[in-house]
Amino acid sequence: MNATSKVDLVGVGLNATDTVITVSEHPPRGSKVESPAVHVMPGGQVATAVIACQHWGLRTRYVGKLGDDSAAALHGEEFKRAGVETQIVSVPGCASQQAFILVDPQGERTVLWRRDEKLTLHPHELKREWIVNARALHVDGYDTAAATLAATWAREAGIPVIADLDDVYPNLEPLLAKVDYLIVSRNFPERLCGEGSLEKSLPLLHRRYGCRLTAATLGSDGVLAWDGERFHYARAYEVPVVDTTGAGDLFHAGFIFGLLQGTLPDDTAPETGKPAAWSLQRQLDFACAAAAMNCSELGARGGIRSLEEIKRLMDTGKRYPATWDPSASDASKPI
Repeated sequence: MNATSKVDLVGVGLNATDTVITVSEHPPRGSKVESPAVHVMPGGQVATAVIACQHWGLRTRYVGKLGDDSAAALHGEEFKRAGVETQIVSVPGCASQQAFILVDPQGERTVLWRRDEKLTLHPHELKREWIVNARALHVDGYDTAAATLAATWAREAGIPVIADLDDVYPNLEPLLAKVDYLIVSRNFPERLCGEGSLEKSLPLLHRRYGCRLTAATLGSDGVLAWDGERFHYARAYEVPVVDTTGAGDLFHAGFIFGLLQGTLPDDTAPETGKPAAWSLQRQLDFACAAAAMNCSELGARGGIRSLEEIKRLMDTGKRYPATWDPSASDASKPI
């Protein structure tokens, strides 16, 4: 596959090599805790979302930066195995990004990470054809200048931009102005705009940046989204939790799949025989189900399931109780 081939999704952003360390309890300060198992696995926000979308049948491209170590080889092998086209900038004499993840018996994780400054992806290292020959762009914003340029090219070409943000990086505002679907972690809106209530901060961000959708993922409380007119809420699915690493990455992958694919294999519009577009509610439900299933295995990508398995969970799976009421007359209200 060459660099100008058409793909469904291009992702520009982080990869990481995760050393996942299971513990019987979170280590208190100054203590020693035995680890039953240690696993080295590929991860990273955008890289994982791209892998998941490829697994579900989308054609994908990943743009990022790696060192020249064994971790880089691991990522290369994984991308090749999955069938993802890659545009990798390699840095000689540099270690790839690493994360050390402590996972407790409840599946909650604590992440420690390190990244050499030489791994920063710079705007001049991007090529426009990598971005505009796609149906959607996914960014995490860590390398903000490069993500902003990619989003600018996408906006000029009429390509929707999806962002996965969990921190307020320097010079983030120009990127936010180019994002169509801003899907962030629970506390990001308050850190960005100073407003603590999501029913106020999500509409505020929507107006400020002109997004099509602003949303916050809430873990076992589901996801809350604002489309400019009303709130949408999806409850999380209950599964046996092994590791929550990668749940947000899979949520974004699921949302992108719903946005682009528009259908699961057995869903067609009877009047045309063509795939039927999903409602926003179905996109959010699918994303919640994909994220939940990933939590049932160890690692950022351990629980990427088939479309059939995700659909089965959507149809028959148990869900956590609702914590928001999107039908409230004035705004969504916590229950």
